[in-house]
Amino acid sequence: MSLTEHLSELRGRILKSLAALSIAFVLIFNYSEILFKLLTFPLSTELAISLSKPYFLVKHKTAPPLVFFAVGEAFWMHLKISFVTALIASLPVIFYQLWSFIAPGLHPKEKKYVVPFVFFATFLFLLGSLFCFAIVLPFAITFLLGYKTAAFTPMLSIEKYVDFCLKFILAFGGIFELPLVIIFLARFGIVSPQTLAKQRKYAVLFSFIAAAVLTPTPDAFNQTLMAVPIIILYEIGILVARIIYRKRANG
Repeated sequence: MSLTEHLSELRGRILKSLAALSIAFVLIFNYSEILFKLLTFPLSTELAISLSKPYFLVKHKTAPPLVFFAVGEAFWMHLKISFVTALIASLPVIFYQLWSFIAPGLHPKEKKYVVPFVFFATFLFLLGSLFCFAIVLPFAITFLLGYKTAAFTPMLSIEKYVDFCLKFILAFGGIFELPLVIIFLARFGIVSPQTLAKQRKYAVLFSFIAAAVLTPTPDAFNQTLMAVPIIILYEIGILVARIIYRKRANG
């Protein structure tokens, strides 16, 4: 295919992805109020870890009131929540279009992996988003609202709170795609499992640096909550890359 044909193909894939996103957005927007109530879960939930039983505690608390300071702030909040939810809901279509775009450069036996790719890419993104929503955000919000704020009364803006949550949910979802990225790099010979294993110490360092940048709190505990999954995902990527290399050597 010529460059023009590649660009035309890319445009078609993008338009199909946008069509799926638009349809999902229209359907989901009707339920934006329910989604907003769900998004307040980290605000009304406090998680605690104990060295004695029960080791993991979940406490429900009274959430501080959410207010808005502009006429259209509440409306835009509903739009943002609906858009991000629609984006996550349309991920199978988006990943399928991505695979279809790169499929012409694959061998015939590799093209059959479209279903596993779409499934695992979507699953990993959902897993990362859920991990952030159910674990990281409750810890982070409890820390931030309770850190030297005894003399203050929280008055949270709807816009700021929604942006805060959605930003980190998307960030964790993207980070959990790390094993697939490593698998693709290994499959196309860009990196080898041996190289990845040798660079493990740098990967650990990068994980904590990324966690320090991306996590919403400065404390080591919440940074570890993000860094540890990155390290585990890195090791999973190395393991799968080794399996791919063995199959190529035997094939």
